[in-house]
Amino acid sequence: MSAPLWTAAEAARATGGVAVGDWRASGVSIDSRTLAPGDLFVALVGEQRDGHAFVADALSRGAAAAVVARRPEDLPADVPLLEVADTLEGLRALARAGRARTVARVAGVTGSVGKTGTKEALRHVLDRQGGCHASAASHNNQWGVPLTLARLPAGLPWAVVEIGMNHAGEIRALVPLVRPHVALITAIAPAHLAFFPDGVEGIARAKAEIFEGLAPGGTAVLPADSQQLPILLEAARRAGVERVLTFGEAAGADWRCVSAELGPEGSLIEVERAGRRLRFRLGAPGRHWADNALGVLAVVEALGADVERAAADLADLLPPAGRGRRRRIVLESGEVLLLDESYNANPASMAAAIALLGLQPGRRIAVLGDMLELGPRAEELHAALAAPLLAAGVDRVFTCGPLMAALHHALPPERRGPHAVDSAALAPLVREALRPGDVILVKGSLGSRMVRVVAALEASARS
Repeated sequence: MSAPLWTAAEAARATGGVAVGDWRASGVSIDSRTLAPGDLFVALVGEQRDGHAFVADALSRGAAAAVVARRPEDLPADVPLLEVADTLEGLRALARAGRARTVARVAGVTGSVGKTGTKEALRHVLDRQGGCHASAASHNNQWGVPLTLARLPAGLPWAVVEIGMNHAGEIRALVPLVRPHVALITAIAPAHLAFFPDGVEGIARAKAEIFEGLAPGGTAVLPADSQQLPILLEAARRAGVERVLTFGEAAGADWRCVSAELGPEGSLIEVERAGRRLRFRLGAPGRHWADNALGVLAVVEALGADVERAAADLADLLPPAGRGRRRRIVLESGEVLLLDESYNANPASMAAAIALLGLQPGRRIAVLGDMLELGPRAEELHAALAAPLLAAGVDRVFTCGPLMAALHHALPPERRGPHAVDSAALAPLVREALRPGDVILVKGSLGSRMVRVVAALEASARS
């Protein structure tokens, strides 16, 4: 029987709380709906919901115990609990203790685009070198980062923690919990501009907050092709970072892309590092994945893992669901290829996904929802997507949402599909227009709920 992740005594000691019962937890959860039996349920209090209302449900689903700031009235007296003053601070205390006891070398990943995919690629290659713990899904905020660390097993050699933000100061608050040995910034791009009046430069400075929590002797891994590289380098210098590795196409990059043969189902990449060349196959297609792969190899080197093995293991890397996952769907009329990019979007990730669509054979259909949090330039940035769509040879563009109306009007009439108020209204229009052999890209910000289009296509597939 494997050792528990947390015992009642360990969790009480870590948090300064009071344990009720002698329980053992195999995991940690903040959502009673997805809780696994044996998890320690943390009753977080949010703006919309109070987790204390779900403690009884969590225990009925097999939770080992619940972390509470007050005892819910509907609980029997003998239920297993960990009583703390504040449940979020209790989760953060578990995170600090989990990080302190681990032997893992830890990588922290942030960036405007590519952070979740890069985190998953690092998980993919490092898991084959002894085991890797990594953030689930996009758990990268004030709840997700401490949850990831509270779940961190003590004995694995590697860990990868995704750290996100949409306001300045958010990474600064999270990175001391992570204390990464390696800090990777994937790219800097116009995202969350509504919260950054100083534009992309402000975003770069906010992402560079990750250096402030870097472990002594740690390494920063930076995008050599970014116009904001000088800002990142200066921030690293001020934070006392001892080692910097860069990656990209720039002549001076430490990990330099020599060539990238891009195909519809993957790429063949050649890179140069310190005078040595390495060729490898990348299973995830698209130029943006080739860029991510260079960052992955730089992180693998900085962590002290086997770079050549990691490069070889990228051959069977697949994009995560919602971030480029490919699926062939058989409809009554015939087969179509779905490129599911429905999880999120900003101008840079839109351009990358559109370029990937342009690599595919067949009639190319783009189904696009609003990109959110772009501030006063939002309509301009949406209309500007017409250029990459035309350059990629996209045949028809379906749009939804008030901001995507700007793109709809910017396109030539022969490229315009229908425009709808939202994704629910657009989904049946897309389904009715498909022909055998079509390739469909679905993408938009999370709040645009483009996953409804994906779900509609999957629901109409022949079983």
